[in-house]
Amino acid sequence: MSTIRDVAALANVSIATVSRVINEKGYVDVNTKKKVMAAIRELQYVPNSVAQVLAGKKLKGIAVIMPDIQNPFFAELARAIEDMARQRGFTLFLCNSDDQSEKEKVYLDVLKSKSIDGIIFASNALAEEEIYELQRQGIPAVLMDRAFINEQRESSVSVIRTQNRQGVHQAIQHLRSVGCETIAHIYGPQHLITAKERYKSYIQEVESFSWFDQSLLEPGYFQIEGGRQAVRKLLLRHPEIDGIFAGNDMMAIGALKELRCMGISVPEQVAICGYDGIQLSQITEPELTTVVQPIYEMGRLAAQILIEKIGGISDHEIVYELEVKLVERGSTKRGRL
Repeated sequence: MSTIRDVAALANVSIATVSRVINEKGYVDVNTKKKVMAAIRELQYVPNSVAQVLAGKKLKGIAVIMPDIQNPFFAELARAIEDMARQRGFTLFLCNSDDQSEKEKVYLDVLKSKSIDGIIFASNALAEEEIYELQRQGIPAVLMDRAFINEQRESSVSVIRTQNRQGVHQAIQHLRSVGCETIAHIYGPQHLITAKERYKSYIQEVESFSWFDQSLLEPGYFQIEGGRQAVRKLLLRHPEIDGIFAGNDMMAIGALKELRCMGISVPEQVAICGYDGIQLSQITEPELTTVVQPIYEMGRLAAQILIEKIGGISDHEIVYELEVKLVERGSTKRGRL
């Protein structure tokens, strides 16, 4: 396990300088601070938070506010954030908001009373102005999967998101390439930017085809049960459906389960493609074809950016848009092993 001496040696600075960077006490110029933080990352040095608290220093903490920790996407995201936070000497506080603004406001009041250092928002409940106000109060924030922030504002927030438009394009093109002629869409809650972008992108991809009709869209609420109910309604209206694009893997898994209960073969009769790339997509039968988001990378990047903002290393607000990749599995492999 690396020590503070190892960090000082690698960064070519004194132990006292490393200590000032870690504890955010005393002046250290920006370039030296960057060298120290780079050494900490390379050596994966973890300061002893318990010892710091016992010595009278403030426990360094960041929070992540999530809409639904039961969704494996957010569980995987939280793990990545926690790994990076621990590596950088921070304690993580996890808040499950159920995407309710009032619940998030209560969390914010508690977090501010505990002098939290920064917050990652993986939810969409709070208005942008409330998050700007948080930053004006000296609490840095990073947003996950939000729309682009108003570029006219001088004060903005860093955003981590993925290429939803490109991901939907890959999904629809793939379903068409395996012979699907009528492709339905099970979509998520439209107050969420990810669900809305995938909904709109689906329409842009298919609206020029003669078979397209608005009744090929059905809400699934980003939940397994929602996917089950949606697929029954869709097939009742359109028994000719032979392809389904679900806006997240949870709905796709629900649709897959319900199709099996209905005696409909996947992928021979209906091919299914999900979105997210959660680990559950690899243990369904058949395994789920899905548009994979780099979930772990998203979480680590969000935590890294937030911690650098807390430490004064970075004051730039940037929208990071990461690439997605379609992974073909059994739910769309027609006539192929």
